[in-house]
Amino acid sequence: MTMIESLCRGAAEAAPEAARLSGEEKNAVLTRAAGLLISRSGEILSANVGDVTEGRANAMPPAMVDRLTLTKERIAQIAEGLRTVAALPDPVGVTQKDWTLENGLHIRRVSVPLGVVGVIYESRPNVTADAFAICFKSGNACVLKGGSDAIRSNRAIIRILQDALLAEGRDPGICSFVDSTDRADTTAFMQQRDTVNVLIPRGSARLIRAVVENSKIPVIETGAGNCHIYIDKGADLDKAIPIIINAKTQR
Repeated sequence: MTMIESLCRGAAEAAPEAARLSGEEKNAVLTRAAGLLISRSGEILSANVGDVTEGRANAMPPAMVDRLTLTKERIAQIAEGLRTVAALPDPVGVTQKDWTLENGLHIRRVSVPLGVVGVIYESRPNVTADAFAICFKSGNACVLKGGSDAIRSNRAIIRILQDALLAEGRDPGICSFVDSTDRADTTAFMQQRDTVNVLIPRGSARLIRAVVENSKIPVIETGAGNCHIYIDKGADLDKAIPIIINAKTQR
C-alpha cells in the first residue's frame, strides 16, 4: 500500500467518527484549534519564514509572496475564522425539504455528511485551517493537499489541528494531509475513488481544470475567481465606487 493509499484509507476509517459527533463536540475541537493557533503562532511563523524565503529565492511574484506570508495578525484572523465556523448552526441532520406524495408516502430530504472530502489548493496557508473547519463542521473527514510553496507552513498548521483533535479525544485522521511536494502523489491522490468521496479544487483556473480532467473522484468544480460587481442604477456611487476599488485591489 502506498503512502497516499494509506493516508486516504485512514481518513475513511476516521470518517464515521466525524459523522457521529454532536455540534457541541465539533465546536469544542474548533475552539481548541483556534486557541492553539494563537498560543503556538511562533511555530507557524518560523515555518512560514522558510516558505517565504524560498519563494523569494525562486522569484515568486510579490502578490504571491504576500498571499503566502503569515503574521501574528493573519494567524489571529485564521483563528477567528475557526471560531466563526464553530458559531454557525450544525448543518448535519437538518431537514431541507419535507413533503408527502399523493399515495401517502412521506419524504424528507435531510443533510448528511459526505464522508471523506479531498481538497487540493495552492499557496494560501490559511486555506488549510479553513478547509478543515468547513469539512469538520459538516461532519466529514478531510484529506488536504496544499501547494508546495507553502509546505512548511501547512505542516505546522496541520500539526496544530491534529493536536486539537487529540486533545478532545478525537481521531487525528479526521484531518489528514498529503505531506509531499511530488506531483506524482497529487495525481495518485486524485485516483483514490474507493476512499475519498468528493474532491474540491480551490485556486487558479489551471488548477481547477487539471483536477477536473485528471480526477477519478467526483469533483465539485469551484469558480476560478473572476467575480463581477454590478451597480444598480439607483445606487449611491460615492459609496459604491470605493467598495469596488477595495474589492478588486486590496491585497
